[in-house]
Amino acid sequence: MPGNRLSEEERKVILETCNAPEHADLPPSQIVPRLADEGIYLASESSFYRVLREADQLHHRGRSKAPQTRKGPTTHIADAPNLVWSWDISYLPSWVRGQFFYLYLIIDIYSRKIVGWEVHEQEGGEEAAALIQRSVIAEHCFRRPLVLHADNGSPMKSQTMQSKLYDLGIIPSHSRPRVSNDNPYSESLFRTLKYCPRWPSEGLESLEAARKWVGSSWIGTTMSIATARYGSSPQRSGTGERTAPFWHAGSRSMSKQKPPIQPGGQARLGIGFPLGRSH
Repeated sequence: MPGNRLSEEERKVILETCNAPEHADLPPSQIVPRLADEGIYLASESSFYRVLREADQLHHRGRSKAPQTRKGPTTHIADAPNLVWSWDISYLPSWVRGQFFYLYLIIDIYSRKIVGWEVHEQEGGEEAAALIQRSVIAEHCFRRPLVLHADNGSPMKSQTMQSKLYDLGIIPSHSRPRVSNDNPYSESLFRTLKYCPRWPSEGLESLEAARKWVGSSWIGTTMSIATARYGSSPQRSGTGERTAPFWHAGSRSMSKQKPPIQPGGQARLGIGFPLGRSH
């Protein structure tokens, strides 16, 4: 038995000191210094903690809220097509200042395939719910395990959208509060859209013009260039269609080779430029 072991009487004095009215709401890290200021030394700070722990009194002390252990964010892994989708809404400017069109876009984060898109004149859960239903039917994944990730916008968390996801058997996933980079797949695709050389910086004339530009000038061009330069894989997209830009072992090895020379006489990489156009 150690010679400096605290006796039962010393332990009792420590407990009485900690439970005194002036110390009842203070931790040992504050009690011991206060006693030292008064010229009193009973035991070390760690001994105070040990005695309180053995007496089952080492709990939160004070009026502040006790620390809580929070569960970490749920992680969803996509190792095959149509397991995790990401979607968002982005503004498309019109010719009228302050008036916008809204691009609804859904992508499969495994294949990067755009599985659904629409342009509307307003944001709403009804439009989003109709789009997700059409996309599920088109991709033949009705009632299959599917996670749909989005941010915390009002259309994403609307009752109409949540009810539709429940009917389709889709698990909703949302970004963490006050975290701006929890939806990088959709945000990076919107960045590609708005920095495309064909982006109409002057705005779009009408809703029909917006739909035509997104469908033909951007989405169609982007997908066809990606298919031509990087290939296509039925196993990657899950549908056999040559529409989804992707990276796999074959395309990674191809990327190490000399880039193809375009008609403009420059070797270019990426999918931002239309084929046959020099910049």
